[in-house]
Amino acid sequence: MREMKTVLVFKTSVSSDCEARMVKPLLDSLMGSRERWNFDLEDCDNILRVEAVSIHPASIIGRLSEAGYTCEELED
Repeated sequence: MREMKTVLVFKTSVSSDCEARMVKPLLDSLMGSRERWNFDLEDCDNILRVEAVSIHPASIIGRLSEAGYTCEELED
Protein backbone atom coordinates (compact mmCIF):
# COMPACT_ATOMS: atom_id res chain seq x y z
CA MET A 1 0.00 0.00 0.00
CA ARG A 2 1.26 3.45 -0.87
CA GLU A 3 1.57 6.07 1.85
CA MET A 4 -0.21 9.37 1.33
CA LYS A 5 2.03 12.40 1.22
CA THR A 6 0.85 15.61 2.78
CA VAL A 7 1.93 19.01 1.47
CA LEU A 8 2.64 21.49 4.24
CA VAL A 9 3.16 25.17 3.42
CA PHE A 10 4.91 27.63 5.71
CA LYS A 11 5.63 31.35 5.69
CA THR A 12 9.24 31.86 6.83
CA SER A 13 11.89 34.51 7.40
CA VAL A 14 14.46 32.51 5.39
CA SER A 15 15.18 35.07 2.69
CA SER A 16 18.26 33.96 0.74
CA ASP A 17 19.79 30.90 -0.86
CA CYS A 18 22.59 31.14 1.70
CA GLU A 19 20.12 30.94 4.59
CA ALA A 20 18.30 28.06 2.90
CA ARG A 21 21.60 26.17 2.65
CA MET A 22 22.23 26.85 6.35
CA VAL A 23 18.92 25.26 7.40
CA LYS A 24 19.22 22.36 4.93
CA PRO A 25 20.80 19.95 7.48
CA LEU A 26 18.10 20.83 10.04
CA LEU A 27 15.27 20.11 7.62
CA ASP A 28 16.95 17.06 6.10
CA SER A 29 17.25 15.52 9.57
CA LEU A 30 13.44 15.60 9.90
CA MET A 31 12.76 13.99 6.53
CA GLY A 32 12.46 10.40 5.45
CA SER A 33 14.07 9.19 2.24
CA ARG A 34 10.97 9.86 0.11
CA GLU A 35 10.06 13.19 1.69
CA ARG A 36 11.05 16.52 0.15
CA TRP A 37 11.14 20.21 0.94
CA ASN A 38 11.94 23.40 -0.95
CA PHE A 39 11.86 27.15 -0.52
CA ASP A 40 10.19 29.60 -2.88
CA LEU A 41 12.26 32.68 -2.09
CA GLU A 42 10.67 34.59 -4.99
CA ASP A 43 7.42 34.63 -3.03
CA CYS A 44 6.97 37.58 -0.66
CA ASP A 45 6.32 35.12 2.21
CA ASN A 46 9.52 33.08 1.56
CA ILE A 47 7.46 29.93 1.30
CA LEU A 48 8.71 26.57 2.54
CA ARG A 49 6.85 23.62 0.98
CA VAL A 50 7.22 20.20 2.54
CA GLU A 51 5.98 16.95 0.96
CA ALA A 52 5.92 14.46 3.78
CA VAL A 53 4.25 11.33 5.05
CA SER A 54 4.65 11.66 8.79
CA ILE A 55 6.03 15.07 9.74
CA HIS A 56 4.14 17.21 12.22
CA PRO A 57 4.16 20.96 11.39
CA ALA A 58 5.26 21.82 14.94
CA SER A 59 8.54 19.94 14.46
CA ILE A 60 9.41 22.03 11.39
CA ILE A 61 8.38 25.27 13.11
CA GLY A 62 10.41 24.34 16.18
CA ARG A 63 13.51 23.40 14.20
CA LEU A 64 13.53 26.68 12.25
CA SER A 65 12.77 28.68 15.41
CA GLU A 66 15.78 27.10 17.15
CA ALA A 67 17.89 28.30 14.21
CA GLY A 68 16.57 31.85 14.65
CA TYR A 69 13.97 31.98 11.88
CA THR A 70 10.26 32.63 12.04
CA CYS A 71 8.05 29.96 10.54
CA GLU A 72 4.27 29.68 10.56
CA GLU A 73 2.05 27.18 8.82
CA LEU A 74 -0.28 28.61 6.18
CA GLU A 75 -3.74 27.11 5.96
CA ASP A 76 -5.40 26.23 2.66
